[in-house]
Amino acid sequence: MEEPPLLASTSRATASVASSSSANCPDPMDEGPSVSVPGLPFAEQLRAAGRGASSGSPGGPEAQVQALASISRGIYPLARAEALRGLAAVLETADAPGGVVELCHGCAVGLMRDEDEGVRLASVRLIALCADKLNTREGSDGNGDNQTDIMFLQRVSEGVLLQSLSKKVIKPNTGSGSIIKGEKVPPKLIYPCAAGIFAHGIEDEFHQVRTAACKSLGALSKLSAQYAQKALDLLMGMMNDDTEAVRLQTLQALFHMATYGCLTVQEMHMHMFLGLLVDMNASIRDATRKILGLVNLPKLQMFKSAIDVLITSLEKHQEEQEIYSVLFSVGKNHGNFSANIAKHLAKEISMPSDGELILDKPRIKALLIVSISVAFSDDKHNKRDIPEVIFSHAISLLGKISCAIGEVVDQNSLLSYFCQRTGIPFWETKLPSRESEGCSVETVADIRPRIEKTVKSTKCLDEVLTMQSVKSIIETVERTWTIRKSCNIRDVRNILRTCKEELRILASNSSGSTGAFLSFLCEYLDAVQFIVEILRSFQLDNSYDLGPTSPDILLEKLDTSIRRMKCCYAGFNRGMEIQVCELALLANLFGLSKVGIQSKLVLDKLHWMINRLDCLCADGSCELSYFSREIKKAFDANFVGHDIFTLLELFHPKPTTDYGMLKTISADLQVRDNDPENSSTYVCGLPVAVSLYISLCNISSQDRLWLRMIVGESIQHTFLELSSFGGNDEVKSCSTIIPFYATPMACSFVLRACLVMECPYGSVSIRQECNRGPSGSIIELSDELDVYFVCTKRR
Repeated sequence: MEEPPLLASTSRATASVASSSSANCPDPMDEGPSVSVPGLPFAEQLRAAGRGASSGSPGGPEAQVQALASISRGIYPLARAEALRGLAAVLETADAPGGVVELCHGCAVGLMRDEDEGVRLASVRLIALCADKLNTREGSDGNGDNQTDIMFLQRVSEGVLLQSLSKKVIKPNTGSGSIIKGEKVPPKLIYPCAAGIFAHGIEDEFHQVRTAACKSLGALSKLSAQYAQKALDLLMGMMNDDTEAVRLQTLQALFHMATYGCLTVQEMHMHMFLGLLVDMNASIRDATRKILGLVNLPKLQMFKSAIDVLITSLEKHQEEQEIYSVLFSVGKNHGNFSANIAKHLAKEISMPSDGELILDKPRIKALLIVSISVAFSDDKHNKRDIPEVIFSHAISLLGKISCAIGEVVDQNSLLSYFCQRTGIPFWETKLPSRESEGCSVETVADIRPRIEKTVKSTKCLDEVLTMQSVKSIIETVERTWTIRKSCNIRDVRNILRTCKEELRILASNSSGSTGAFLSFLCEYLDAVQFIVEILRSFQLDNSYDLGPTSPDILLEKLDTSIRRMKCCYAGFNRGMEIQVCELALLANLFGLSKVGIQSKLVLDKLHWMINRLDCLCADGSCELSYFSREIKKAFDANFVGHDIFTLLELFHPKPTTDYGMLKTISADLQVRDNDPENSSTYVCGLPVAVSLYISLCNISSQDRLWLRMIVGESIQHTFLELSSFGGNDEVKSCSTIIPFYATPMACSFVLRACLVMECPYGSVSIRQECNRGPSGSIIELSDELDVYFVCTKRR
């Protein structure tokens, strides 16, 4: 039987393995980022590395692997293949420590998709040898199995996954073959050895096997949506297992699926979830509630059933106050359904209660929290539809509601919002004094200074009030755009400048996704201002103006602003990406009007943008604007160049307020022990070492970062290997020493350093970078840093 192909792990997994093993065995490649400068010819390097490997150099296998790994990144296929064979020879002849094995595996994985067949073959053999080494070490340190899982089980074919759920061997689709280089390749085979692995595993007589099967089902679900849906049917059947450990592991697997957005709850599954919410076991109830707080319920009846059962559980177990937090999360995730609950609750609490305190009922408290959650949901249309009576009753339960909301908003801001929605001035509320022993109360004059002090010291503004201010700013921008032709250009500039200043003030008092969104809006308004200036320049026919109002300079600034919006933020939703694509579409039209219809470069970028917008709107969840539709029609009819200025007038800015989990991508660069009074020394004509501390925020493994160093007209780019950075996915940091080679023949000089990132997003810039530096356009991630040097003879 033919063996299944080896599965390559992702670069991020390889980096995490290398970093985890560096605690026990230092990785020779973690000494600092690699430098993109020419070195010895590959042939000489290869001979030198071969002599070191054969003679057993005093540096040990680490030094040999370091040399061969650098050669494996060369430009010549024969050198890359020989370097991989050299790594295999080092592993076979030496007692290689763990860090060396992981490094060899990382080099091999990086070349699995190499264009040269010999390199690919050598990488496969090296990966197999790494697996043998790990299996050999399994008996000695007990960690071989875990490391093998991490390194080799990162991505699995969807066909193999689906086969593992079915006891019947799935026949391949004979018509699904592909054509590569003019030759038809047969469809991928489904391996019978995978048939029914999990189907048999969950039916095993030993609960340990069933537990392991449930854990694996959850871990693999993020790799395929179709697999996740079929695995859900198997996992739901395990809810009735006799062993508590199996049931808990099943819930943990479902929670894992919900975290990655792979869990789609259907109506036939609801009875099982609802039964677990009132289970006798507290751990089962708690695990089920966590899942319910993450999933999406597609029908109103399913939502109401979940709320009713949560309330029933709360009435039976009133000590489990975390149920209120789950109610808030469920309500927040289903704003439209929660608004329906709020309307019915408003009628109920408005009716006479015959002297009964209805707010003492757990059910009313729970429904109030669900109703209040509408204000924090993404459903913007229902926020203003919450009846006023809901907020007036919510003031009495401020403490409980604040605990349920958690850290989303502080209690003072929550009270201020409730008072605003009910029309009660916040400062007129009298609070009992803690200093007095009787029933005396503090006056307005006593508490007003403390309220003002609290407002000034509060760092995080209420998200709801902040978004109301943002909506007002957006409406102002849209009105300004509409009247821009009839107004003085100075008035338009002043309005846009004022809007940006207000956004920056709001951003300085906000954090997380809200702060990132406000920063993004500032970039968006910068782009709008550049567009206004460019349109005005075209109307006045100032094509030959020089200075900051030159069309070429304005177009370059617009291009930079668009690239910053696309590349300096992570977690885009479709609405925001469509906004950026439309701005890029407009920028390319500007470029087309400058260079003419004959520019193939600009036309290709225009075509790319149109296709990208079509992909974003393909499923119908978003709709193309009139501006984009007309450009697409003109492009399809080859009429783009005939009436560009008419198409430009169709653009209308309309920023979205739905920002999801947006994050800001940033970097910080610091130099160690260097300032104008404490310059570093150097020798004229020799390279200098620049000691730097680099911190990165929200940088992914797919990003390509470079350190740019400039002295006079000399520019050097150094590629940064993200594997050399420590930390997590959000914050990474690294202390490193980077050599600069083009030192001037002078008594002193100042080096300007900056972190830049490649931006593959389409732009109108036609500037080409150096062959040894970034490819395409770049974005500066950090401020430019000055590093001071003085010649040793002049110090």
